Amino acid sequence: MKKLLTCAIILLGLTAARAQQNDGYVAPTDTAVLHKLAHWQDLKFGLFMHWGPYSEWGVVESWSLCPEDEGWTQRKGPYSADYNTYKKAYENLQTTFNPTKFDPDKWVKAAKDAGMKYVVFTTKHHDGFCMFDTKQTDYKITSTKTPFSSNPKSNVALEIFNAFRKEGFLTGAYFSKPDWHSEYYWWPYFPPKDRNVNYDPAKYPEKWQHFKDYTYNQIQELMTGYGKMDILWLDGGWVRPLKTVDRSVEWQQGIKFDQDIDMPKIAAMARSKQPGLIVVDRTVTGPYENYTTPEQQVPAEPIGHPWETCMTMGNSWSYVPGDHYKPSLQIVQLLIKIVSHGGNFLMNIGPGPDGDWDPVAYERLSEIGKWIKINGEGIYASKPAAPYSAGDIFFTASHDGNTKYAFLLSKDNKVTLPPTVTLSTSDQRKAKKVTLLGGKQKLKWSQQDGNITITIPKEVQNNSGLLYAATFKISYTN
Repeated sequence: MKKLLTCAIILLGLTAARAQQNDGYVAPTDTAVLHKLAHWQDLKFGLFMHWGPYSEWGVVESWSLCPEDEGWTQRKGPYSADYNTYKKAYENLQTTFNPTKFDPDKWVKAAKDAGMKYVVFTTKHHDGFCMFDTKQTDYKITSTKTPFSSNPKSNVALEIFNAFRKEGFLTGAYFSKPDWHSEYYWWPYFPPKDRNVNYDPAKYPEKWQHFKDYTYNQIQELMTGYGKMDILWLDGGWVRPLKTVDRSVEWQQGIKFDQDIDMPKIAAMARSKQPGLIVVDRTVTGPYENYTTPEQQVPAEPIGHPWETCMTMGNSWSYVPGDHYKPSLQIVQLLIKIVSHGGNFLMNIGPGPDGDWDPVAYERLSEIGKWIKINGEGIYASKPAAPYSAGDIFFTASHDGNTKYAFLLSKDNKVTLPPTVTLSTSDQRKAKKVTLLGGKQKLKWSQQDGNITITIPKEVQNNSGLLYAATFKISYTN
């Protein structure tokens, strides 16, 4: 196992080096980080959670505070007519937030049964409300202003990280670099104009230094008081050095000021506390974006560096009553497509104001878990395998390449197999064995060049008992 992991790290370094030439990705040089990245890439499936007092209103996380006229920033409800009235009411949610059904052990069990292997939790979103016991502000869940502060589990982030870590999950702290509650980011002297800092840091350097210190201190708290941390997942890519802004990207065109928070200092501190820490400074290409994070999308082809699709199980990142949750068929097939292209799938579930998930989320995870238990060997610790996909068939391979997996996607929940299945593997080696995961019958098959043609027994075609996708395992060694 150690030899395989070492090979994976070397391969990761070579792949990252090639990517650096192609798209600006800068590979880590710290061997501990490379080791952690290689391990993380083998896990494939993770849980994301966006949660805060905004769940009481069932509105978008943070963004309704942003004075930009975008579809996702629209204010709703009785306070929406006036911005200042709305902001005051939004921030007052702190005084009623009391998620008494919060039970992270329940989430761990459901996530583990579904085959998830790591968790990323929103310790602080853009609105600045802290789901951890920070000493830098009273705008937090452990404040005496918040009813839940009297609960033994009030330090929510700590409870979540401990519960998941105990069951072998890697843990990741989501942290928003911008903070729309902090007087050092949205200075009350000026009204906020958009998502960015509302003053010129170059003109008011002392105020910006206060914000840098505030950010550094909060991240330091997370890196020292919350157990072993594996990922620091930084969001809010407009907080960045001005020289890194890409004017060809529409949302970056609105960044007018240099918002440098000294990532070298932050990363060095974080890794001194958490050796091997993966740092994800989203969208800020460079040495602190150890993997990239396409949001709500699956890249059309493999990417030459570590990456992770972050996507919602429902339509929203935050809890919305009656949200439409993706069917298990779609989720499983998204996982297959992402993994076949070399990525990880970080799927978000937004807890409600009572501290629990929608029952539908548990149903989905249970259904996914049943599929994973049969087919997971083709998902975990796999790598992309050419030709990656052909029609409704997607390929992965073991690290040593001696085993390939071909996932045949179903159009319906129940898998119906045709009389014959042809796998265009593009592999000229002679296969030794072909099996159907979850199937008990021996298959007849033939091979010509890189194509393997499998004859499916009649009694299996309509009665395979499989759901969502069938997996064929091709072994090239005895």
